[in-house]
Amino acid sequence: MSKKNLIDFVHISKTFDDTLVLDDLCLSVRENEFVTLLGPSGCGKTTTLRILGGFVTPDSGQVIFDGRDITHLPANKRNLNTVFQKYSLFPNMNVAENIAFGLKISGKSDAYIKDKIRYALKLVNLEGFEKRNPMSLSGGQQQRIAIARAIVNEPKVLLLDEPLGALDLKLRQDMQYELIRLKNELGITFIYVTHDQEEALTMSDTVVVMNQGYIQQMGTPEDIYNEPENAFVADFIGDSNILDGIMLKDKLVKILGVTFDCVDTGFGSNRPVDVVIRPEDVLLKKPGEGHLDGVVSHLIFKGVHYEMEVTANGFDWLVHSTSCHPVGTPVSLSVDPFNIQIMNKPESDDEKAVVLDE
Repeated sequence: MSKKNLIDFVHISKTFDDTLVLDDLCLSVRENEFVTLLGPSGCGKTTTLRILGGFVTPDSGQVIFDGRDITHLPANKRNLNTVFQKYSLFPNMNVAENIAFGLKISGKSDAYIKDKIRYALKLVNLEGFEKRNPMSLSGGQQQRIAIARAIVNEPKVLLLDEPLGALDLKLRQDMQYELIRLKNELGITFIYVTHDQEEALTMSDTVVVMNQGYIQQMGTPEDIYNEPENAFVADFIGDSNILDGIMLKDKLVKILGVTFDCVDTGFGSNRPVDVVIRPEDVLLKKPGEGHLDGVVSHLIFKGVHYEMEVTANGFDWLVHSTSCHPVGTPVSLSVDPFNIQIMNKPESDDEKAVVLDE
């Protein structure tokens, strides 16, 4: 049985200082879904979150929450809570008082508040920290307190605006697993904003890739990574080799003057296309044994693999391999037909693979 839509953004547009930030955005979020809004700075993802949270009013369109139009409903009347990158904890209150703040404003009883604090601290693995000053704790612990403060209010939706951006790499990875666990245990809807592709692919049920106020693609992490719909998505999600190609006919494409078998159909004959090949899908063979020959021009050891550039037919191919090929080594490149992704050329500037500055 499919889950119903909990949130619908209906033709949302927003302009700041004559700059169009969101352009006719339509997006639906289902109950108990972990949805990540992903994109470069300025793409509209945080504005989308703030419109849902009630902090920004759209110029046009509607926000439907659980079947009700909440477009103009004040933020404090919405059954959702926001966790920001800056934790916004009160330094003059201990951990328990920070968590209890919203409950006290709501007039909950002392017994109810005590139970909720105990429950929330257990959920975020901070039992016994009630009397600690949050400013004496690590960044990861402070972030967990901010999450605990949000979940004690039992929101239907938890909004997270780049909440891990201030943490170091190891803490960030630990918190990713914590958020997945919390989402599964709480059974609430998470809407997460980030420009970090790894976070989006690691945690999400659904990834919404945005650029220049538009949704470029929406789907599962696997779909977004393996089947990008345009060059922007392919370029923004992970590393890619993006090349100009000519679709000669169904299942046959010419790249850099060389004919490759592929599995795509329906592009017509002799038509210019964009071709995406992931670096881990480029196989290195002995010279003469692959599709085209080249020379290793750059090498970096990345821990789990070697990252190489191979210059072949005037193009610098990015290649990931567990085998080391030193700079200057002659090699041949080969690609399985299933790993060649064919896409239509962009029809407008909005569709082009232009990644905005971070």
